[in-house]
Amino acid sequence: MNDVHHMHAARPKASTMDKPPVVSPTAPVGSSVSYHQDLWERSILFFDTLRQRADNMRDHERAGMPPLLDFKYETVLDARRFDTPANYALLKITEIDDDCLVDCLDPEKPPVIIIDPRAGHGPGIGGFKRDSEVGMAMHEGHPVYFVVFFPEPMPGQTLADVLHASRRFVEEVAKLHPGKPPVLYGNCQAGWAVTLLAADCEGLAGPVVLNGAPLSYWAGEDGVNPMRISGGLLGGAWLTHLMGDLGDGRFDGAWLAQNFESLKPEKAIWEKHANLLANIDTEAERFLDFERWWGGYYTLSSPEMMSIVKNLFIGNKLERGTMEICDGCTVDLRQITSPIIVFASYGDNITPPAQALGWVAEVYVDTADLIAAGQRIVYLTNPHVGHLGIFVSASVAKLEHRAILESLDEIEALAPGLYEMKIENPTGDPDCHKSDLIVTYEPREVSGLKAAYPHEAFEKVAEVSTTLDSFYSAFVSPWVLAMITPASADLLKSLHPMRTSRYMFSEAYNPWMRGVRMMADSLRDTRQPLPADHPGIVAERKVMSNVGQMIKGARERRDATYEQVFRLLYGGGSKPAQTPPTVSGAVKSKASPNNSKPGKEKRHAVGK
Repeated sequence: MNDVHHMHAARPKASTMDKPPVVSPTAPVGSSVSYHQDLWERSILFFDTLRQRADNMRDHERAGMPPLLDFKYETVLDARRFDTPANYALLKITEIDDDCLVDCLDPEKPPVIIIDPRAGHGPGIGGFKRDSEVGMAMHEGHPVYFVVFFPEPMPGQTLADVLHASRRFVEEVAKLHPGKPPVLYGNCQAGWAVTLLAADCEGLAGPVVLNGAPLSYWAGEDGVNPMRISGGLLGGAWLTHLMGDLGDGRFDGAWLAQNFESLKPEKAIWEKHANLLANIDTEAERFLDFERWWGGYYTLSSPEMMSIVKNLFIGNKLERGTMEICDGCTVDLRQITSPIIVFASYGDNITPPAQALGWVAEVYVDTADLIAAGQRIVYLTNPHVGHLGIFVSASVAKLEHRAILESLDEIEALAPGLYEMKIENPTGDPDCHKSDLIVTYEPREVSGLKAAYPHEAFEKVAEVSTTLDSFYSAFVSPWVLAMITPASADLLKSLHPMRTSRYMFSEAYNPWMRGVRMMADSLRDTRQPLPADHPGIVAERKVMSNVGQMIKGARERRDATYEQVFRLLYGGGSKPAQTPPTVSGAVKSKASPNNSKPGKEKRHAVGK
């Protein structure tokens, strides 16, 4: 069977005297048949991959949803056994691949404590593969510790319980490595938890690294970051309270995962599955590896989730210095004296740079105030990687995360101030080390991080939230709690769309999938994929792209409508966040001989 493009390539040159070439009528028919056969085979393998995802999810749940770490580890402390328990534990990473800790360990380097986000999914995003934050830290010679959490919170667990348990972890690691304050590595939601911890562990912890971590929850841009206005559209925290009551005092993390997918459904839902179908022969394993983590939904206690929503997403109290963890304990980010490294991306629609960096201009009046406080804040940005890519991308782990870890001594030696970290890779080697990089620290002004957004509108949202939640707590919550039982809470949990959309492809729930599995097993032995330039494949991918663009357009119209409604309800409007201005006088590392040209650099004094 000849493909269409082969048919055209074989067509002879025409002249005015020549007759039109004779084209076999079976050629396009054969091309169409081959494409439809290929599509049928890929569809069978696609649905079989969804079957494997469902079965993996059920197996993971039956096993108690252990941490998805690609490393061997041992438990150092289990906070479930503390006097005031929390569902957290401190692990020590002991082996990566065939390399034991003793083979990689540099006794002169400080320990690294990596804390994963508790934002709906289980722990593991910082270390579920070789090229990850855990892998980079270990191969750089740091003793590596990983803070994990368990699927169910302890009864009555509060945010204060989690903070106190985390402090015990830091104290234990500091005791095991005297004279070397541990580096605190916080991902996403764990980033703000790390700032709470660093403020509470003043003088005990070393540098603080915040990756895609939101601290300025009201900041953002119209048309780009609609998540920040969702609290106002939903009436504030009362809906979170209701979900916690329906869960019998537990908040189902599947709701948070659903929120993430709804932000950009064209990518999180359509593009993910379309890419799997189009590249089923090469993408299935990668898809299943990621879905093992994405499909493991953990729960939070209702008091924890309410504290997070009220204080952070609705109240924005952390950057304002009014967040109260427990009686008489208010968090002030100025208490953090260790250097702070912030890693953000312009491709991150969940934690945009404005939310990752805007807090600096709220906590410190100006650059002089930051310098007077003796603080060093260094930030670096990626131009395009998405939110999850900050944690799971192998290229990001090999470049940005490795460069951060290899630059800790230089960052601690900087004079107080605000700096932008720039990383250049002249060799183009994706697996290069600091000696191959050009790393500079360019001074910046605090005013350049000031985020423009309508404070008054968000203040109104906080007031509405307080009023509605008070009404719900007084008149509705008691009735909901009276009707909810543990059995009904578990039933509602199992019927969540994020679970049923996966369970439906499992053999345990859908007997038709047994036939899909049998056909897929036979296909794998005989399958011969079509080339990527086959006309049918090219047309298919164009259709998939067009559908994705249609979904994107619908999502953009939805977001624009949300913002219009928000402005009608609360007033105000935001402006695009400012791009930090370039300031002359970069501090360069000694990674390149070109770094020391006269008149090209300004080297800052070490220390304060």
